[in-house]
Amino acid sequence: MPQKVRDVMSPDPVTLPEEATVVKAAKLVRDQGIGDVLVVRGDQLTGLVTDRDIVVRAVAEGRDVSATPLATLCTSDVITADPDQDADEVIRLMREKAVRRVPVVVGGRPVGIVTLGDLALERDPASALSDITVAPPNS
Repeated sequence: MPQKVRDVMSPDPVTLPEEATVVKAAKLVRDQGIGDVLVVRGDQLTGLVTDRDIVVRAVAEGRDVSATPLATLCTSDVITADPDQDADEVIRLMREKAVRRVPVVVGGRPVGIVTLGDLALERDPASALSDITVAPPNS
């Protein structure tokens, strides 16, 4: 029986509303040791902002990170998965679209996220990527 997305995803993803500031997202990324925050309107996914987005789209552009809302810099054309979808299909999509993270949604509401690290831990726990994934971030 094929493995499902629910078996490899990280549940309870970190979310922030579209109007939250870049600095708020950056603090969550830092404090929770994560690489992304899902952006929502109400309980519906509208985008994804990564640590790289914060640097490239906000800091490097000289934006006021304490006033810039996430809606203005998040990726809004996000590939999503369903918890009951085959994990191999999501891996294929990640390769095809060159993405490292795929939000898992039910009725548009984020319920999890699948990352390269999640897949490495699940598929090859002895790999270097798995070791890096579980290592605590440097402070």
